This record gives sequence, structure tokens and C-alpha cells, in this order.
Amino acid sequence: MKKKDDLKLQVSEAILACQDKQADDVTILELEKDSGAFTDYFVMCSGTNPRQIQAIADAVDERLEALGLRVNHSEGYKQAEWVLLDYVDFVVHIFSEKARQFYDLERLWKSAKRLEPAELMAKPKPRRPTTARATARKTVSAAPKKARKKKA
Repeated sequence: MKKKDDLKLQVSEAILACQDKQADDVTILELEKDSGAFTDYFVMCSGTNPRQIQAIADAVDERLEALGLRVNHSEGYKQAEWVLLDYVDFVVHIFSEKARQFYDLERLWKSAKRLEPAELMAKPKPRRPTTARATARKTVSAAPKKARKKKA
């Protein structure tokens, strides 16, 4: 479970980096294990020009490096039409709008579960322990209050 939580944190940080640089149409695909996919998630977004696309890539790289995660492989940075950042367990794709429409990865991986950034970034709420001891404490502390009523 720890590895899955770490992965979600890493993907969330990549999403935040994209959003910080005003990336358009941030989409996450959770790839199925039996689909032949080589990774767990695709994070996809678009930039409006080569400079913005490179800035998004730089922001993702810097933010993940701060977590101790280095890019395994990258492609397309110089041309900035489609930058691919491979972090093994997830891949970040940063497209120009034209390249995104042309390659249409969402259609190619249509069997993947499509997630909204907020779904992946939602932190689970901490649960309170429901041990017998905690329940007993509640019962004991509630009892004296009822007994303290003044007699008329």
C-alpha cells in the first residue's frame, strides 16, 4: 500500500507542476494491468507554444526531482511538439494542441480509466481508531456526566 500511496503522490506532484505552468486539458489515464501497458498512469496536458511546453516539462522535472525522483527517459524537449517524460510507473506527455489531436492517445488507450486531477489528488481522510479501549473510554467519560445531575 505504501508504494501505491507514493506513486499517487508523485503523479499528483506532476499534475500540480503542469497546473502551475497553466497547462491546458490535464488528463490522467489509469492503465489496466492486462492491457499490455508498460506503466500505471499517463499524465497528459497541452501547451500553447514551444516555450510553454518546455516550461511545463522543466516544472515537472524540478518538482519530481525535489521528491528524489529522476526521469528515466525523456524525448522531444528540443522540438517541443510532444515531450515525453518517463518515470517508469507513470509517463508525462506534454503536447502542442496540434500534436495532441493528431496522436490522440486518449482514443488509443480508450480502455484506460480516465481520472480527473482532483480524483487522484484527493487525500484519504484519517480514520479514528475504533478499538475496544477507545469505545470504553467514551462510555466511561459519558457516564459521570449523567450521574452529576443535581437532585431537587
